[in-house]
Amino acid sequence: MSLALHAGMTERVDLPVSGMSCAACARAIENRLTATAGVTSAHVNFATSTATVEFDPAHAAVHNLVEAVEELGYGVPEPLAGEDAGEDVEEQLRQREYAALQRRLWFAAAFAVPVVVLGMWPPLMHLPAITWIQLALTAPVVFYAGAAFYKDAWIALRHRSANMNTLIALGTGAAFLYSLVVTVRGGHEVYYEAAAVIITLILLGRVLEARARGKASEAIRHVRELQPKAARVLREGAECDIPIEQVRVGDIVVVRPGEKIPVDGAVRDGESAVDESILTGESMPADKKTGDAVYGGTINRSGSLRFEARKVGRATALQQMIDLVRQAQGSRAPVARLADVVSGYFTVAVLAIAAVTFLVWLAFSSLSFALVNFVAVLIIACPCALGLATPTAIMVGTGRGAERGILIKGGEALEAAYRIDIVLLDKTGTITAGQPRVTNVVPLNGYAEAELLRMAASAERYSEHPLGRAIVEHAQALAIMLAEPGGFRAVAGHGVEARVDGHEVSVGSATGSGGLPEMERLAGAGKTAVAVLVDGLPAGVIAVADTVRPDAADAVRRLQEMGIEVWMITGDNRRTAESVARQAGIQRVLAEVLPDGKVAEVRRLQAAGKKVAMVGDGINDAPALAQADVGIAIGTGADIAREAAAITLMGGDLNGVAAALDLARRTMRVIRQNLFWAFAYNAVGIPIAAGVLYPFTGWLLSPVLASAAMALSSVTVVTNSLRLKRV
Repeated sequence: MSLALHAGMTERVDLPVSGMSCAACARAIENRLTATAGVTSAHVNFATSTATVEFDPAHAAVHNLVEAVEELGYGVPEPLAGEDAGEDVEEQLRQREYAALQRRLWFAAAFAVPVVVLGMWPPLMHLPAITWIQLALTAPVVFYAGAAFYKDAWIALRHRSANMNTLIALGTGAAFLYSLVVTVRGGHEVYYEAAAVIITLILLGRVLEARARGKASEAIRHVRELQPKAARVLREGAECDIPIEQVRVGDIVVVRPGEKIPVDGAVRDGESAVDESILTGESMPADKKTGDAVYGGTINRSGSLRFEARKVGRATALQQMIDLVRQAQGSRAPVARLADVVSGYFTVAVLAIAAVTFLVWLAFSSLSFALVNFVAVLIIACPCALGLATPTAIMVGTGRGAERGILIKGGEALEAAYRIDIVLLDKTGTITAGQPRVTNVVPLNGYAEAELLRMAASAERYSEHPLGRAIVEHAQALAIMLAEPGGFRAVAGHGVEARVDGHEVSVGSATGSGGLPEMERLAGAGKTAVAVLVDGLPAGVIAVADTVRPDAADAVRRLQEMGIEVWMITGDNRRTAESVARQAGIQRVLAEVLPDGKVAEVRRLQAAGKKVAMVGDGINDAPALAQADVGIAIGTGADIAREAAAITLMGGDLNGVAAALDLARRTMRVIRQNLFWAFAYNAVGIPIAAGVLYPFTGWLLSPVLASAAMALSSVTVVTNSLRLKRV
């Protein structure tokens, strides 16, 4: 059970719910929670057995929500006695229900097999008291293995509703009671094997379904298991191991090579390479040094680190990722609305069809013939397939995305991403690295490149300007020894002046360079060129630019191959923007656009009927990210950008945009396949079970075959969703 605060003083709680058998159960719980005083919204996910409720704590408490669920006959379990309360309650619930289903299945099978042999093998069919033996073998199956079906059906009836278990209870109950009456009267035309085998096959289907649903949530369990259980911290000058729950903000945490980093923080001492693939999806370790951020759940590969804890508990990046994925897996896609509406009336409609079937065949045939068709209709109907079609695909799709560093906020974001036909890429920090770097060094008048860099970098040594810092960092990267500048002076709009080794050095874009042709050439390529003058004479030109990411051109090509138009939008001047666009392979450029202008451009494209995805990383991108049909934030950017986006790429790889949209397309394709199968199965199966083919073919669907088909339908939907794990 998890609790989170939301804006507007509401709280959100995720309640694990036991006892649900189909989408109708989920709908009944959802309606009951929504009607509870103080609840602002409720959503029950049948696939994850979770109820997500937002409520006003001034008018409702968690125990009120639990009581509302339990009033309907369902449970809200707590952790098992003796187990760690911090463990995932939903996983405990899943394992308990799976074990219980297996026990009931093996029990039912042990009795159902001899019932079938007695009822189907001719030498045994006419033994004295054979029907009484069948009754004795079938009763344990009905009253123990099938008890949960009847109990749930009775609870639903008390609340004037119906669900999947109502259909099963009526179908198997009718077959058993009819056979019981025939047995008492001394007859032999009984259907004990139908009741026993139907219950056994339904239990088999639910075991397979539970197993497949467990696999569907493997991704998020795998992520959760990466969180270490303990941390080594410095307390009073000594290292001590403590449970991770006891780590406090400000603690100094010690991590040795090969160990997992327990919480988020900033490196105080040491250097290492850290495997951050669980967060970013990128396989190459990230180098860490003093001042760099480290994240809980990542693996320290080489050196030892000491870092200050900055975020602990639910505030860590790993835990926030888990929470986001859980919310996404509990969400609905708009495409599922029809299934939601149908499932709400499905059970009642099936009951009506079964009743009509019974009455029609009773009028034209015998009671036993009418009963067989009545039971077949009840048993073959499967609202479970409808209820599982969307949530299982969303669960697997968002889980697979999380494994690759792609966080998708829910079914609505998935469906919107599926329809995208234009991607707007912000330039700075998205297509480019977001940091100016030296791209060209052009010596003049006999100066060597190293000497030119030494003069310029020494003069800029204490400059705070980004261009100056880029020159200094470039020289230091080449191991050039810098001199101590004297008389440093920053001239607004012109650059810097300083004395280096007895020479007057000027670095800037307007320092008396006299319009050097090299500066014009480099500026024409979209770069910022600065002249370096030594004692008033040109010593050379240095070009600085925000370089295009190495993966940008490949990412743009992948999007274009998917049939998506790629545009670039930036506040930079047109010449620089078009230069960057050429390098990235982008044809359409929107330049000199202010932040509010980005929102206007998104609206203009939407007004033209386009579905727009906006990709950005900065604070100034947040309004456009929120306006777009799908906002995609680069995870290395600002927090506000990630909050405004529907999809977050935890790594900085721009190829994640194409990967996210491709995943959305594949997930929506699976959802549509699931919905088609669920509707088609019921649309075809129910009339056949009702006997519409019998007058033309003489073929009748037995209740046993109907139960096998029903069990297969749910398993088929879940198995189809599991294909997304291979994306």
